[in-house]
Amino acid sequence: MIKINLLPFRTARKKENVRRQLSILFFSLFLVFILLVYYNIKLSGQVKEIKSKVETTKIETAKYEKINNEIAEIKGKLEILKTKMNVINTLESNRYEPVRLMDTMTSLVIPKRMWFVSLDARGNTVNISGVAVDNQTVADFMTRLERSNLFETVNLKTLKQYIVNKAIFKSFELSCAKRVKKEVKKEEKKAATSKAKK
Repeated sequence: MIKINLLPFRTARKKENVRRQLSILFFSLFLVFILLVYYNIKLSGQVKEIKSKVETTKIETAKYEKINNEIAEIKGKLEILKTKMNVINTLESNRYEPVRLMDTMTSLVIPKRMWFVSLDARGNTVNISGVAVDNQTVADFMTRLERSNLFETVNLKTLKQYIVNKAIFKSFELSCAKRVKKEVKKEEKKAATSKAKK
């Protein structure tokens, strides 16, 4: 019977298996290393791209902030201009107010029975001082003032009697509140609501 010694073959086979496993392990580690390097390069590229986008966004934000500041400044100037225009319009509309008031007053005076001593118009209040022949003349003048649609209220402040050369006269003082135009009331309401919003 022939005996064959298989030990050297088995040891060689074992060595071959170990070599193969080691080469697979090193190859796997090499692949993992290459994948990690590739992933790292890809991530660093994405980080650079995001950083450049952030920088671009910051620059654009600064531009828009500058534009917003300019817009706010222009709005402020427009508000000042509107206020000035409103003042000019008010002055323009009130420019002929004293003339109209005097014209209306002269048409309401009862001829040869009364005359004015003073006429003071401040804001929406008109104070009238005058002299009349009797109480009825003062009452008639007050009625005329109320019917003129120029005043909302007409109030008698004082009515005094005084004598000049044995003639009896009535000295009177009236306080009248001007009728406010609807447009002015609307503007006042708008101004109040805009102040409340601010």
